[in-house]
Amino acid sequence: MPTDARLADGIRLALTTFTTLPVRAGRVDRAAAGTAMALAPLVGALLGAVLGGVLLLTGALAPPLVAAVVTVGLGALLTRGLHLDGLADTVDALGSYRRGPAALEIMKQPDVGPFGVVALVVVLLLQSAVLAELAGRDALAAVAAVVAATAAGRLAVGLACRRGVPAARPEGLGALVAGTVGWAALTLGAVAVALAAVPAVPDRPWQGPLAVLGALAVAAGLLRHLVRRLGGITGDVLGALVEIVTTLSYLGLVLTG
Repeated sequence: MPTDARLADGIRLALTTFTTLPVRAGRVDRAAAGTAMALAPLVGALLGAVLGGVLLLTGALAPPLVAAVVTVGLGALLTRGLHLDGLADTVDALGSYRRGPAALEIMKQPDVGPFGVVALVVVLLLQSAVLAELAGRDALAAVAAVVAATAAGRLAVGLACRRGVPAARPEGLGALVAGTVGWAALTLGAVAVALAAVPAVPDRPWQGPLAVLGALAVAAGLLRHLVRRLGGITGDVLGALVEIVTTLSYLGLVLTG
C-alpha cells in the first residue's frame, strides 16, 4: 500500500498528467507514477462528470450537436489536447509500416501526417455524434455515459502500464510509468468503471459494462500490436489508447440493436 506521502504525490501527478488543473507538482518517481496511473480512472470519472454537466447545460441552451461539439472541445482543452496528439502520432507511426526506432522517430516529428489527420477527424466526429445523441437522453443516463467512457479511456492507461509491458525508450513518460501498475489495481478499476456504466443504459443495465469492457479488450489487442511494432509503450501510445477506448465505449453505449 502506498504511504500517505506517496499517495499525495500520486494524486498530484495524476491530476497534472491527465488534466490542466494548476496543482503543485510533488515528487515524481516510479512509485508516484504507479499510484498516478492506478488513479487515472478516478481522474477520468471526475473529468467526465464535468463534461457531462457541460453537455446537459449547453444542450438546454443550444441544439444537441452544438452542445456535443462544445463538450468535445472542452475535453480537449482540459487535457491540453495531449491524448489527441498521441493518437495522431501513433497512427502516423503505424501507417508508415516501419518498426522500432524508425517508427519512434516518426512519432517524435512535430508535424501530423495524413494518417494522423484522418484518425483525429474520425475520432472527433464520432465523439461529437455520440454526445449529440446522449444530449437528448435522460440526464442521469447521459452523465453516466460520459463519466463511464471518460474513465474507461484512462483505465486503458493503467492497462498499458501494467507489469510486464516494457517502455519503447529509456527516457520519457513511457519509461517512467511502464510496468508500474499491478493487476489488483487494474481489476479494481475495471470493476468500478463497469459499475459506473450501468446507469448509462437504464433499460439494459448489462450494455454499459459490456461496452467499456469490450473497448478495453480491443485496447489490449492493440497494445500487443504496438509493443511488437515499437518495442514498448510511449506517452503517445498512452494518449492514443485513451482516445480509442473513450470513443469505442461511447459507441457501445449508444448502440440500439
